[in-house]
Amino acid sequence: MRLRPATADDLDGIDAVFARARDAMFTYLHRLHTPEEDRQFLAGLLETTEVWVAEEGGRVAGFAALAEELLEHIYAFPHGRGVGSALLERAKELRPSGFRLWVFQRNEGARRLYERHGMRLVRLTDGAGNEQGEPDAMYEWRP
Repeated sequence: MRLRPATADDLDGIDAVFARARDAMFTYLHRLHTPEEDRQFLAGLLETTEVWVAEEGGRVAGFAALAEELLEHIYAFPHGRGVGSALLERAKELRPSGFRLWVFQRNEGARRLYERHGMRLVRLTDGAGNEQGEPDAMYEWRP
């Protein structure tokens, strides 16, 4: 696995990972955006945020988007291959003073991953603050 800064050429791979990972969450999330809207969102993310990709066999297997002290997005697909762990460790290297992230409470696999990597739960919400209306949780990593 290779981690590297993302470029505009990675948009197709990032879009594919995002779509597959989000599809797995649609058992509890409502689909609010079209695939075209998601792609536009991701293109904007590449322009405004520090995005890293994990590559396996020349293909994007995951990505992480960091802004200041917030890990805004982290997606890996397929799960269970160490991609999410590698991206979290890179986030720690890039933000040595620490960072926060939000995760849906029902995303138990992601929550276990964050806790295994030393992140601690600092807040639970009822979902009123996110567009999905889904209860979420804030985690924090501080060295």
